[in-house]
Amino acid sequence: MPAIVVLVVVFGVFFLGWKYYSVYLAERVYALNDAIPTPAHTLQDGIDYIPTNKHVLFGHHFTSVAGAAPIVGPAIAVFWGWVPALIWVVLGTVFAAGVHDFGAIVVSVRNRAQNIGSLTSSVINARSRTLFLIIIFFLLTLVNAVFAVVIGNLFVGNPGAVIPIVLEIPIAIALGQYMYRTKSAALIPSLFGVAALYALILVGRAFPIELDNLAAAVGMGPRTLWIVLLFLYAFVASRIPVWILLQPRDYINSHQLFIALGVIFLGLLIGLDRIVAPAINTALPDGTPNFFPFLFVTIACGAISGFHSLVASGTTSKQLDKETDARYVGYMGSLGEGSLALGAILATTAGITAVGLDWETQYPDFGTASAGAVGNFVQGIAGFASHLGIPPDLGTIFAAVVVISFAATTMDTGVRLQRYIIQELGEMIPEGGRGLGAGFKKATRNLTAVTAMAVALPLALALAPAGGEAEAQGFAFGRLWTLFGTTNQLTAGLALSVIAVYVTKSGRNAMAQIVPLVFLLFMTTWALVLNLIDFVQEGDWLLAPLDLIILVLAGWLIFEAGNAILKARREQPARQDTTVEKDSNP
Repeated sequence: MPAIVVLVVVFGVFFLGWKYYSVYLAERVYALNDAIPTPAHTLQDGIDYIPTNKHVLFGHHFTSVAGAAPIVGPAIAVFWGWVPALIWVVLGTVFAAGVHDFGAIVVSVRNRAQNIGSLTSSVINARSRTLFLIIIFFLLTLVNAVFAVVIGNLFVGNPGAVIPIVLEIPIAIALGQYMYRTKSAALIPSLFGVAALYALILVGRAFPIELDNLAAAVGMGPRTLWIVLLFLYAFVASRIPVWILLQPRDYINSHQLFIALGVIFLGLLIGLDRIVAPAINTALPDGTPNFFPFLFVTIACGAISGFHSLVASGTTSKQLDKETDARYVGYMGSLGEGSLALGAILATTAGITAVGLDWETQYPDFGTASAGAVGNFVQGIAGFASHLGIPPDLGTIFAAVVVISFAATTMDTGVRLQRYIIQELGEMIPEGGRGLGAGFKKATRNLTAVTAMAVALPLALALAPAGGEAEAQGFAFGRLWTLFGTTNQLTAGLALSVIAVYVTKSGRNAMAQIVPLVFLLFMTTWALVLNLIDFVQEGDWLLAPLDLIILVLAGWLIFEAGNAILKARREQPARQDTTVEKDSNP
């Protein structure tokens, strides 16, 4: 199958989704109304609430939600066959992610730009807020653990990427200082930052950095040492103000994202590569997880991701200039993420042949497919880059730098958000208590202590099976990724339930939310049960309790969401085609 055919067909479906389904959502489901001022105007403070051009806001939103996850999930899932992976990416993007991301922005804007946690409390009930915080806590724990493993593996496999990634930190800090002190716009300085970063790829190529000797001296494997160093870095980076490092590095990485997509699609157009992977893999070895339901939690980001609701309701809704911009920012942002997932599928099924790799050798079993997924993507990008005249070794370093940059940014943000969640959980404990609760509450008010807590659990999870064969195989990465996917889908289910209740209370049809909500909860619960059985049978007493906790949360979520939706339908007012008065911002 020529990969260019897949590219054209998928983009055609995305275009139809944008032209028709997003318009239906905007006009008939969310009833966008530019006559209602957004919080960016009514609460404007020049810091968080700022009316922003929709194209600029799209760049912020897209960069914030498009990390390494839409690369990793599809790169693993093609093991079952590229057709089912592609179908879930396309349908999930058009009918689930677009509804979810678009709706999260709208509902937040209609409620004074509150985040999804506060919305859960006010739209459903206070218990759901607690549920949300606990689910997000586990989601962030898994995000930080799996991305540390991803980065560690990439550093070990691509030592030429070390110098560019490490020196990106002072480049970003210098960029942040310049913009902060001169109050200059970010575009031109960030372009210079990207140019400097890519120039350092040549330096990294000439001077690759390996930690084998140092790791042996301290009694660790090189990947384990990288993970420890990454969490030490995250401990520091998550404590400093965002404008010092996180924001300027986001500016640089936003350009990298579009450059990477350009390399994928332009290289494919020039090289005319063919997909060599099986459309549906019928030769699955023993021990392969079931296609149903694990495909739908392995690919989370790139089809639908609950993490996006945190961004949509956390920062994007505070910058929306007018309600109709939500369609462009939210739905088009989902299409952008789906495009990145499409790129991952094409890179791992077609691009790898351009660098002489055999697909069957790279994907012999699910464990190898999981551990090598990111490496396969990197090699696929190098293959596409070779069609543009870029030497394969440089293309490999370029791709590794892109993925590590995305994953590191997500990890920085994840540790910071983990700290916020722990602090919020601490504030929920009543004052004047004694014992562990009082001690925990006191610790969450200490920046060093709470940051250490935010780092300790994902670090322990990432290193749990370190050493020996686990070091060589890159941990039981497929298991960690599956748990991440289920937790992410639970978060998406919670966000969709909030949106569905809101739409129902507004007198409009919420089936656009209810259908993906039911599908996600069914697949997630099924996957959790199968995983739990597997963990118990294998005596994995680290992941089994974690899976059980998430399963209980899933049951709780299903009960709360179903009860809230049924209640809203019983109390549903007469249908209104315009936004109800209570939607307005005071």
